Amino acid sequence: MRVAKAAVPLTSDVFLRRFVTELTASLEEVIGREEATGYIGLAGQRLGDALGDLYTRELDLARFDREQIAEVLVDLYRRIQGEVYIISADDDRIVLGNRSCPFGGQVRGNEAMCMLTSSVFGTMTARHLGYAKVDLSETIAARSPRCRIVIHLRPGPAADGAPGNEYYDRLDPPPPAADTADAPALGPHRPC
Repeated sequence: MRVAKAAVPLTSDVFLRRFVTELTASLEEVIGREEATGYIGLAGQRLGDALGDLYTRELDLARFDREQIAEVLVDLYRRIQGEVYIISADDDRIVLGNRSCPFGGQVRGNEAMCMLTSSVFGTMTARHLGYAKVDLSETIAARSPRCRIVIHLRPGPAADGAPGNEYYDRLDPPPPAADTADAPALGPHRPC
């Protein structure tokens, strides 16, 4: 038998990517998409914190500005075989596109996987800019040809009207937007 010489396209990277997509699909089937999304979101927040630490340490910066965090998010996905690019960036939001999911074709129909992108990008952005609301209006997982990732950078009417998940810097929450200055302050337990 020539098992060791067989051209089986399997590496640790392929194995782990497939494992994560199968785990997510299994969670969706057993506990439902909403609960699976919650679990993936928690793991993504931890991953976002760890990856944020790597970038701040390697770049020797305590905080990133808007341009730097956009560059970091693009670089992160490039390193894991995604194709994220900047569509636009201004004081209110960063809009990214993605042509290729790091998890490959197995992600199609597995929409809970998108919570990984939301929570990693949201956690990293909020950590450096104080706030992020991530809207994944188009995703490869939902059978779109690309992903469109809108990261709102300020709480307020524009972010309030957008779908998505909110993330806050746990150490230094942002001041309220001018439009919401009269709104009651949120307590220490803010939603993510």
